[in-house]
Amino acid sequence: MAARILIIDYGSQYTQLIARRVREARVYSEIHPPTRTVEWVRQWKPTGIILSGGPCSVYGENVPTAQKELLEIAPVLGVCYGMQLIAHIEGGAVERAGRREYGRAEVEVIEPAGVFAGMAGAPVAAWMSHGDHVERPPKGYVVTARSANTPVAAMRHETKPIHGVQFHPEVAHTPRGGEIISNFLFEICGAEPSWTPGAFIEDEVRKIRELVGAKRVICGLSGGVDSSVAAALVHRAIGDQLTCVFVDTGLLRLGEREQVERTFRAHLGIHLVTVDASDRFLDALKNVEDPEKKRRAIGHTFIDVFEDATSEHAHGAEFLVQGTLYPDVIESASPTGGPSVTIKTHHNVGGLKPDMKFKLIEPLRELFKDEVRNVGRELGLPEEMVGRHPFPGPGLAIRILGDVSREKLDVLRKADSIYLEEIRAAGLYDEIWQAFAVLLPVRSVGVMGDERTYDNVVALRAVTSVDGMTADWYHFPHDVMAVISNRIINEVDGVNRVVYDVSSKPPATIEWE
Repeated sequence: MAARILIIDYGSQYTQLIARRVREARVYSEIHPPTRTVEWVRQWKPTGIILSGGPCSVYGENVPTAQKELLEIAPVLGVCYGMQLIAHIEGGAVERAGRREYGRAEVEVIEPAGVFAGMAGAPVAAWMSHGDHVERPPKGYVVTARSANTPVAAMRHETKPIHGVQFHPEVAHTPRGGEIISNFLFEICGAEPSWTPGAFIEDEVRKIRELVGAKRVICGLSGGVDSSVAAALVHRAIGDQLTCVFVDTGLLRLGEREQVERTFRAHLGIHLVTVDASDRFLDALKNVEDPEKKRRAIGHTFIDVFEDATSEHAHGAEFLVQGTLYPDVIESASPTGGPSVTIKTHHNVGGLKPDMKFKLIEPLRELFKDEVRNVGRELGLPEEMVGRHPFPGPGLAIRILGDVSREKLDVLRKADSIYLEEIRAAGLYDEIWQAFAVLLPVRSVGVMGDERTYDNVVALRAVTSVDGMTADWYHFPHDVMAVISNRIINEVDGVNRVVYDVSSKPPATIEWE
């Protein structure tokens, strides 16, 4: 059985990063809430267990905790709150720090072995984020690292494979954090680095074939990375039993429909049905300005169009493919079982009518976005598709602030196409997580030739990010930005001003709506 690491989520904003770091080391990991029972964990058979950080104090009321028996199932690494929890349930002393320690710290490694193997000598830079700390380790534990403000920056059990670190090895601000996690995976847990795109595809193809048998399957194809890779993976498993339905909403980018049809029909040989429903979507969006109402109108229309398409083109289909990703799964619930805050409706159009009796196939629900891209490359999808920037399910409708019309869509489509074309020409596309144009609901005065103009304003957005959870605005070379601005103003009728968005996430979101 391949190695797999169980990550218990105690509410840290960095928990997803732990999973990503483990997977980057080619070991499979899953995130689960602290409500999982000891018996459930035993049945899951983890190669190792990581207890994440979190905002709570071990002495608080109704805080997530762990049973002592958890420490006997597999090697354990406690991170921040996870280490404090180990100390607490094992009989050590956890105390409120004199002052909260947040930010970069120098950690002195006392014992360059175990998780600190290969780290003798100079202090290790680490990222701290805690109010409590372990004042005294439990009986049978030894201190393996300390900092100026934290007497127990790390500890381990004398004889059992139980380790704890007060800092966050998963974040980029702990430069040698990857080594610490790798030491836990390979030196402490004895894991094998076998989590690869090829191994994933092989395993998933087997599962899909066993599940589907000779039955038919339908996939709602958006042309984005997630649905494209999901469709290609299912096609690898069952071939002509799959029918893909691509809905042209009229809200797509320039040339997007043609690219999807070319890739899936000619390149991959997948049975693809294209439905032109642009008039239906524009009718549904008429005079709608509120962002959430736009999303709902698009979502409801998509469901109706998709239902009509499946009735016509997918007789007898029993399964529906969706490109659900792992962040979609683990972000849907908080670690303590309480309500999660909804910032806005999810970008992807989702949800089907109750009377549509499809069984779901979600072949990517275990993967992060970068892993999906690598699986797509392994499946032979072209780089222009798997390497493309994220694109929201509601399309250009949420990049037009205010009401949506065919004329506005044409303006935005042309501006956005020029923007992305120049980014690629400058060799910057792969440096940027997401770039797009936004049509603002304002007009400004300009001069073109000898004439006064009163035309539209286009805002440009480009951000750098790892996973979209946080993002910083991209610092364009001025000469590139000048070319982009000049081309949009000169080539797109109805635009006389271009502005650039220099907001980070948080406090702003990446999309404007």
